[in-house]
Amino acid sequence: MVGCLWAGAPVAAQWLLVPMDRSQTDHLKAYGLTYWCLQEPRSYECEWLLNYRCGAFVIPGSEDVRARAQAMGVSVETLDEGARQGILARIQTENMERIVLTKAPKVAVYVPPDAEPWDDAVRLALEYAEIKYDNLWDREVLAGKLADYEWLHLHHEDFTGQFGKFFSQFQHAPWYRRMVLSSRRAAAELGYAGVPQLKGAVAESISRWVSNGGFLFAMCSATDSLDVSLAARGVDIVPPELDGTPMDPNPDAKLNYSATLAFKDFHIEKNPLLTELSDIDVPPKGRSLVSTGERFRLFEFSAKQDPIATMLTQCHVNALPDYLGQTTAFRRGCLKGSVIVLGDYPGQDKVKYIHGDHGDGTFTFLAGHDPEDYAHVVGEPAPELIMHRHSPGYRLILNNILFPAAKTKERKT
Repeated sequence: MVGCLWAGAPVAAQWLLVPMDRSQTDHLKAYGLTYWCLQEPRSYECEWLLNYRCGAFVIPGSEDVRARAQAMGVSVETLDEGARQGILARIQTENMERIVLTKAPKVAVYVPPDAEPWDDAVRLALEYAEIKYDNLWDREVLAGKLADYEWLHLHHEDFTGQFGKFFSQFQHAPWYRRMVLSSRRAAAELGYAGVPQLKGAVAESISRWVSNGGFLFAMCSATDSLDVSLAARGVDIVPPELDGTPMDPNPDAKLNYSATLAFKDFHIEKNPLLTELSDIDVPPKGRSLVSTGERFRLFEFSAKQDPIATMLTQCHVNALPDYLGQTTAFRRGCLKGSVIVLGDYPGQDKVKYIHGDHGDGTFTFLAGHDPEDYAHVVGEPAPELIMHRHSPGYRLILNNILFPAAKTKERKT
């Protein structure tokens, strides 16, 4: 039988179903509950039922799990073995799949030690879902600390060493001046000629970590700046006011696209007054800070043939409101042929959400800054996720957290 656990007195059950359709009281904490089950010392095996009730989870029905679900405010339903087998029989005949989750990945976030005037959607998601993570920055990455982690999120960052190209707007702002001084100090202490060289070395370290089997997730400016940095190693693309040396007059001719993860055939933006690093990003027309109601769609994949893409797109909606960022969308023509588009804008030359392999690891890039704030400006307070606990955009972030926990079959397409 299947029944709501909180309808009456607690019912002993072998399994609990965590629905992820609109009946769920807190979609975001549901991921945290499943992660908690996978963590040591519990190390409970769980299941992810792709495309069943919008990506439901099956977790143990033990008393400690039931108590944790109630404490977190997550809706669960009792599930005996007969009902579970009935669900599995249905999965065999429909576009669904059962994925076994075996281990909670160890999570790190690339974030500076100094406070900055913007929030990070992934840290907000992790903290709200009660998933622990560690902070890493340049020193830790270059010291090889990434080897201790399975999953890494890249902070809102400029890996080209141009400080987000904020110079023209914020050169006198205290936070900008602190960022520049601390970055230059770190570069000197670590033996690099300047911040572009330091950030380039960090980008290469991250790329090697992914190639060795790491799971990388990035949003906003970290997505394209990582690849621009990797392609431009040894090429001067930094305006003179930042490092005192002249910019290469023809940097595009020297870019090495074979070093990148996701993008190719892009061109460097040399105008220091524009915040774009390259033409990978497709900024909104007119740069209005008011939403026009545009949405991006999630693709539907074969759960049995493409379980990874299906995991990353589990949601209770198939079209999501758009939101801006330093990198708002990716130009379709700049994608490498091996990249899988998970979400795009129908009929347009831009995409929002992509995934791909890099060596033995994977990367997933989600454009935009905050799924619940259309135009999050510098200095604006972070959103309160208790008000957005059903956020489909934040669900995409948390899909990526559980993705490394899965035992998956090799993709067939």
